[in-house]
Amino acid sequence: MTRRERELIAAVLGDRPPSPELKRWLATDEGRREFAAHRRALGALDQLYGGRAAERPSATKPVHYTSLAAPIGRVLVAVGDAGLVRVGFRQSEAAFVAELERQLGVRAVRSTSQTAAVVAQLRAYFAGRRRRFEVPVDLSHVTPFVRRVLTATMQVPAGNLVSYGDIARRIGQPKGSRAVGQALGRNPIPIVIPCHRVIAAGGRIGGYTGGLAIKRRLLRIEGVLAAAS
Repeated sequence: MTRRERELIAAVLGDRPPSPELKRWLATDEGRREFAAHRRALGALDQLYGGRAAERPSATKPVHYTSLAAPIGRVLVAVGDAGLVRVGFRQSEAAFVAELERQLGVRAVRSTSQTAAVVAQLRAYFAGRRRRFEVPVDLSHVTPFVRRVLTATMQVPAGNLVSYGDIARRIGQPKGSRAVGQALGRNPIPIVIPCHRVIAAGGRIGGYTGGLAIKRRLLRIEGVLAAAS
């Protein structure tokens, strides 16, 4: 990504005002076209992943959840009207449900039918038959900054590792490595949003909210553990 592209993304997101050089370029036909294209892309992401209060699940509509056995232990998933809202592990079902209802303000109802699509894809992933998830995700309950970090992280394909600094640069905040790490620590949909593919500088494995043993196991499933020291 070029410096101009990073500055343009930051300007579109409102993170910082455009530099004098960028202002001059934005006054050209090419600049106006690129700015409009980036605005359209941002609008599409907001519509796809949420961000407006009106898009959040209604408190009268339940979120459906279930659990499945996996190589990392029991995994819990929750799906709302707008898509997948939670993936959890290393916690009891009662704690998972309580967290859902407290943080989302909805009633959680166990359902195998409403969660069947994501469960099937997770099972295929753990069996080594799938590397990309094709389920909608709902990020309407995270902050705009966390949403940007998670959206960038979703673009990291299986078999690849990037650093916290790489993600920071991708969202137009090259000095935001620490903030990126903190945002990934609040990822409500791990595995599907592959924060385990983000490591520290120098190839160090970095941290993981679910524990480094699970991070290593996920990287081993994807065949890239050796690349992270």
